[in-house]
Amino acid sequence: MVSNPQAPTTDESSNRTVTVPLGDRSYPIRITSACICGQEGRGADVGILTDAAADVTHWVLIVDEAVSNRWATPIGKALDSIGDTVRVNVIEVPSGETSKSVESIGGIWNQMLNLGTDRRSVVVAVGGGVVGDLAGFAAATFARGVRFVQVPTTLLAMVDSSVGGKTGINLPGAKNMVGAFWQPEAVWIDTDVLATLPDRTYRSGLGEVVKYGVIDDAKFFDWLVDNADGLVRRDADALRYAIAASCESKARVVGADERETSGRRAILNYGHTFAHAIEATTGYGTWLHGEAVAIGMQMAARLAIRIGMCDADLLKRQSDLLAACQLPTTMDTADIDAMLTVMQRDKKVAHGKLRFILPSRIGHVDLVSDIDRNDVIASIEQTIGKA
Repeated sequence: MVSNPQAPTTDESSNRTVTVPLGDRSYPIRITSACICGQEGRGADVGILTDAAADVTHWVLIVDEAVSNRWATPIGKALDSIGDTVRVNVIEVPSGETSKSVESIGGIWNQMLNLGTDRRSVVVAVGGGVVGDLAGFAAATFARGVRFVQVPTTLLAMVDSSVGGKTGINLPGAKNMVGAFWQPEAVWIDTDVLATLPDRTYRSGLGEVVKYGVIDDAKFFDWLVDNADGLVRRDADALRYAIAASCESKARVVGADERETSGRRAILNYGHTFAHAIEATTGYGTWLHGEAVAIGMQMAARLAIRIGMCDADLLKRQSDLLAACQLPTTMDTADIDAMLTVMQRDKKVAHGKLRFILPSRIGHVDLVSDIDRNDVIASIEQTIGKA
């Protein structure tokens, strides 16, 4: 049974809406079910897209080739049926992190140029975080900026990368090192798309969901403890609530620190300094991002315990919840020296000193500077092969 506390922001129906508060650039995150493929034979309900860009004359769908037929095709058909004055084009992107490259973005820019993309065009990103980051950067930079909308198709992208306006590509030596802040006009989340995800890919997204409970919302953490089973089973009501609560947490943080000038937005990186090092040193794809974040949160919690920021009960509660969500809490082996080298390139490093987001209690974290290297090493070692 899924408990149902008061929702963050709700419509009259079972759909939910969260607003990212950025003044005249505020935008909605619409959380729906059965809208992309429609109900009772109806086509996609693209009102969310058309409401966000009423004067559009050209839609450019940048889509992950793995979901193109299933999810991008019905959206494209619905947009194409609106009228003869509106054009719809599709640019497919190969799946995987390697698409976030200089070569890929160059190819997209040239395709957009050949398609006659201009200021009345709107880019629609359909896919996971890779496509969202890539399409968002294309929109931010082509013609010095065109509008775009996010349609995330993985849980990880729904609760994290599609919200907040971070876009970008990777360099060979550093992830997400070239990019721009470029907010979407709207984010459209349809939980039905999650039914087609492989179990491991789906559960990876729960790592970021748990993160929000630890960093910002103790009541949500308690709700997750009570409803982990429903989320693992992909219960639609539980999913809509969890996604809305996660997006509301991120919206609060982004509204307070859109461009990472005050340091508030850094709390979203809880576990990520370790996670990015895990991904880089084990090879991208060995651990899915949410899995690496789960292990990274364990390392961060152990580091917080070592320096006296929190007690061991926090680690136990976090471990229990991650395990209930069927996420990893340990790794068998690690190249610690290589991980430390990667961490030195982390964007939170200041004057050569490692800085970490660490918890003091469930629902609150802080940015902590000048962490002793030996404490970092010990925190990694304690997460290798431990229950």
